Amino acid sequence: MVLIYVSRITSRNNFIFKLFFKEILGLPYQLTTQIESFTQYQGPKLSYCRTALCDELFFSATGLLFETGIVVQETEPVIYQGKRYFYPTHRSSSLPFDPFAAAFFLVSRYEEYLPHIKDQHGRFSSSQSLAVLYGFIEEPVVNQWALLVLELLEKKYGTLKRQGLTYRFEPTIDIDNAWAFQHKGFIRAGAGLIGDLINLKIRHFFERLFVLLHLRNDPYDTYEYQLSLTEKYGLSPIYFFLLGDFSTYDRNVPYQNKQFQSLIKYLDDIGKVGIHPSYASNGSVLQLKKEISRLSFILHREIRLSRQHFLKLSLPETYQRLVDCDITDDYTMGYADRVGFRAGMASPFFFYDLDLEIETSLKIHPFAVMDGTLKDYMRIQPENALSVIRPIIEQIKKVNGTFISVWHNESFAENERWRGWRKVYEDLILEART
Repeated sequence: MVLIYVSRITSRNNFIFKLFFKEILGLPYQLTTQIESFTQYQGPKLSYCRTALCDELFFSATGLLFETGIVVQETEPVIYQGKRYFYPTHRSSSLPFDPFAAAFFLVSRYEEYLPHIKDQHGRFSSSQSLAVLYGFIEEPVVNQWALLVLELLEKKYGTLKRQGLTYRFEPTIDIDNAWAFQHKGFIRAGAGLIGDLINLKIRHFFERLFVLLHLRNDPYDTYEYQLSLTEKYGLSPIYFFLLGDFSTYDRNVPYQNKQFQSLIKYLDDIGKVGIHPSYASNGSVLQLKKEISRLSFILHREIRLSRQHFLKLSLPETYQRLVDCDITDDYTMGYADRVGFRAGMASPFFFYDLDLEIETSLKIHPFAVMDGTLKDYMRIQPENALSVIRPIIEQIKKVNGTFISVWHNESFAENERWRGWRKVYEDLILEART
């Protein structure tokens, strides 16, 4: 067991030491404020305070984990092993920066509570993040720091028995639009045909018409292909279904449609199914509850998994609403506009509510790569996509994390927009599963 001295146990330092030692390292530990028992302890130990107490592994504590409330933080950069981190410490500390405070800042998403400019969808922009500013967005630095602390402990005390993380691949697929043209009702089908003609989208008009006349398969009906991948590679996919009311950004098939309900049940049989809370639901807990109830009614069970449509995440309100709706696992944590690690994490962690200063029951599953990010934001050609994806997977494997990818059923369509992206996904699988 590792004994950890802190001058005062707080919700924040209790949360971060639990994250490092229990959830990432799988190493037994205990916090203490008793100096005498700490100095007499003969096993591996570290102190997190202002000055060292004896011959322990000492980490100089900055103030963040002993504070309450949200204030602008001093994030002066410090160079360590050629990389820029933050929360510098004095020379007697085992590291020139405070890994525990820095980890809390990233994992709690502290910077997203501070004043910032939102993008057109009301989201925190990655360009404002410290990870992008300091150049470590594509590294799971919190996992790395936990392993660094372990390395320092073992260098001083010898090999420690632990049960840490093991690498996993978790493919997830969002169903924003179950079908491109089918099962949307007469009015939407007619309006679509008229709109194609008005906008001179002749090729699109005939594609829509042939699908509606059952002369051609719907381009978004890629479910048999997905099933073939699941069986071939032994995957365990998670599907997130959009069941919101029709609006500008919520345009799925009506949830009452029997074919749509059958599809949901079918995919629930071959994987897991969660809710994809609509764009409109992000400002309404009543709408969120309505959509969760719809999915619960279709599947005849409680719904526990979620990912926000458009990755609309506003802290802490979005997560607070999910907790209120008994969601236990959320898969929204990631950026739409770039690959990498929004919270510095490559493994699941619990949401720490800075407003309430508590660790909640909501487990956050951060994703690292999304199809739309590669294609629409980074404008990467399919033949070059793997060169971006592979380093991310390698980073996650190094820390025994979980690689979560985000894809969409329409991305498998091999139509004009997504031609070549099936191969990208299969290459991703081959990289991720080995």
